[in-house]
Amino acid sequence: MSKYEDDGYDGTDTYELNQMQDLEGSRHGFQMDAAQTGLKRDLRLRHMIMIAIAGTIGTGLFLTSGSTIATAGPGGALLAYTLIGIWLVFVLQAIGEIATLLPLPGAFNAWGGRVFDKAFSFQMTWMYCINWALTIPAQLSASALIVSFWLPDDTKFPPWIVPLVIIVLMVIINIAGVKTYGELEYWFSIFKVITIIIFIVSGILVDAGALGGHTYGFENWKIEGAPFKGGFTNFIKTLISVAYAYGGAEMIGITAAESRNPHKHVPWAINTVLIRIAFFYIASIFLLGSIVANGDPLLVNTDRSAARAPFTIVFVKAGINGAANYMNAVVFTSVFSAINSQFYVTTRMLLSLARNGWVHKSLGYINSRGVPVVAVAVVTACSSLSLITIFVGSGVVFQWFISIIGSISFQGWLYILLLHFRFRYCWKAQGRAVSDLPYVAWFYPYGNIIAVFIGSCCIVSNWYLSIIDPPQHPGAGASADVMTAYHSRRDAYIQGILGAWFPWFMSAILYFSYKYICGTKLIKAVDADLDTGRFVPSESDKEDLRPHGPRWKRILKMFV
Repeated sequence: MSKYEDDGYDGTDTYELNQMQDLEGSRHGFQMDAAQTGLKRDLRLRHMIMIAIAGTIGTGLFLTSGSTIATAGPGGALLAYTLIGIWLVFVLQAIGEIATLLPLPGAFNAWGGRVFDKAFSFQMTWMYCINWALTIPAQLSASALIVSFWLPDDTKFPPWIVPLVIIVLMVIINIAGVKTYGELEYWFSIFKVITIIIFIVSGILVDAGALGGHTYGFENWKIEGAPFKGGFTNFIKTLISVAYAYGGAEMIGITAAESRNPHKHVPWAINTVLIRIAFFYIASIFLLGSIVANGDPLLVNTDRSAARAPFTIVFVKAGINGAANYMNAVVFTSVFSAINSQFYVTTRMLLSLARNGWVHKSLGYINSRGVPVVAVAVVTACSSLSLITIFVGSGVVFQWFISIIGSISFQGWLYILLLHFRFRYCWKAQGRAVSDLPYVAWFYPYGNIIAVFIGSCCIVSNWYLSIIDPPQHPGAGASADVMTAYHSRRDAYIQGILGAWFPWFMSAILYFSYKYICGTKLIKAVDADLDTGRFVPSESDKEDLRPHGPRWKRILKMFV
C-alpha cells in the first residue's frame, strides 16, 4: 500500500457524493448541491497530489524554460519564477480553504454565486470552460509535432493520426471513470518528477565539475547579459511567459468534488505541491542558468524540439546518452497527461453549466459510473472539429482563438483571490469563527494582498506589451518579401492585442449580460450560502484526519 493510500477505505469500494448527507449533516441543515448528484468520490490522496503536480509541471518547464534565461538572463528568469510562484502559492491557499469546506464540482467557478453574484459564477465558468476547450486541440496538434521527432524527414505518415488516436484514448479513459483518470495522472506525474530529480542531480554534478569535465560554478552569472539581461521590458516579457508555464495548478480545486476525504486530501495536496513545485521550478531554473550561458542559441528553442530542450542540453553535458529521445518521451507523456486533465476539467465545467441551467440540461447527465457522458461527447466532438481546421484547413482562425488562453488564466487567478476576500467577509459577517474552517489559508490577508499586487502587475504588463512597438508599413514600393514579413508582424501584433485585452471584454460582456437578463443582485454577506454542498466527515473520515505515525515521518511526506 502506498504511503498516500492511508484513506481508511477499502480500495474496491466506490463512494457516491450523496453519501455525505448522513444524519449529522441533516441535523446541521447541510444540503447537497445539485451539481454534485451522481459523481463519485474515487480520488485518493496520492491522486490529488499528483494531479496538482501534473497540472503545473509540463512542456512549459521542459521545452521553453530556457527561453526565459535567453530573454532576461539567469537572475531575471529566477526572479520571474519566484514571483509567479509566490502568486500561485496564495492562489492555491485560497482554493484550499474554500474547496476543503465546499468541494463543489465547479470549485472556484461556483463560489461567486454563493458569496458575490450569480452572474459572476456564470462568466467565470464559461471563461474557464472556453480556456480549456481551446487548449485541448492546441495540445493535440503539439502531440503530432512531438512524434515527428522520431520519424524520418521524408516520412509520409499523416500528422493527424497521432491526435486522432489520443482522442480515442481520451474517450475510453473518461468513460472508465474518475478513478482511471486519477491513476493515469499519478503515474504520468511520477515519470515527470523522476525526470526533474535526475535533472537536478545531474545539474549539480555538472555545475560542480564532477560530470562533463568543466566546473561552471557561478561563471554564467557574471558574463555579458547576466544576471539581468535586456532591462525591465525583457523581464516583464519573461514574467508573462513564466505565468503561462505555471498554469493549471488550480485544477486541484476541481478534483476536490471527487475526493474521498476533502478535509484531508485537499490541504495535503495544496501544501505538499507548493513545496515540491517551488523546489522543482526554482532549483531547475537556477541550475540551468548556471550551466548554460544566456547567449547560447540552443536556449531559445523556437521549434520546441526535444533535441534543443534546456533539460537535454544539461543531460548531454552530463554525458547521458539518448538524452534527446528520453526528453521527447517525457514531453510526449506530459502532453498526453495535460490532454487527459483538460478533458476532465472541461467535462466538469460543462456539467456545472448544465446543472446551473446555463446550457441544455442534457449535458448534465451522469451515468452509473459517475461519468458525464454527454459532456464527454461534446468535448470530443469539439476537439475533433478543431483538429480538422488545423490539419485540413489553414488553422488561422484557431490560432487567433488560441491567443486568448493565457489571459484567461491570469483572470481566473485574480478572481480566485478576490473571491477569497469576499468569502472571508461573508464568513465573519455570519458570526462564524476562522477556527471553524477545516483548513485556514496561510498568512491571510497579507498573502492575498501580495498575490493580488503581483497578479495585477502581470496583467498590466501584458496589456503594455501588447500595444508597444506596432509594425510600421514599409511603403508602396516594398518588395513582396518585405510585405509578407510586414503582414506576418501585423497579424502577430493584432493577435497579441486580442490575447491581452479580449478576455476582459468577453468576461465583462458575459457578466453584465447575465446580470441584465436575469436581474441578479449582489448577495448580502449575511445571506451567503456557506453550507449547501459542505462535506460532512463520517467517523472514519474523522479518524483518518488524526495524525498518524511519528512527526518526522509526517514532515518527510511533505517532500517525498
